[in-house]
Amino acid sequence: MDFTPRKLMFKAWNTETKLLMRLNAIDCKRGELVKKDHILLQFTGLYDVEGEEIYDMDILLKGADKYLIIWDDERNGWMIASFPDRKNPHPLTKEKVINAKRLWSYFEAQK
Repeated sequence: MDFTPRKLMFKAWNTETKLLMRLNAIDCKRGELVKKDHILLQFTGLYDVEGEEIYDMDILLKGADKYLIIWDDERNGWMIASFPDRKNPHPLTKEKVINAKRLWSYFEAQK
């Protein structure tokens, strides 16, 4: 059986400096990835219209509408929901982001 592991990439929101950053190291404790004073944001495996990586808690612009990318524990998958109300979440697919532009991370919008 052929198996190609997917690339796992993360960014992190630094809760002290209020900056979004790429990390050069993440600690692993009992199989859980952690970074003190950071909120880890995982790459969804999808790209926006300009080829920019889409991560957890990113805000996308599609037409005149904004959407938030979230992980849904109940559905065990990435979802895309209207922003800011988070209504009508739908499974995140390549088709949903094909014409979308990544604007910023949710955390950057809260500064």
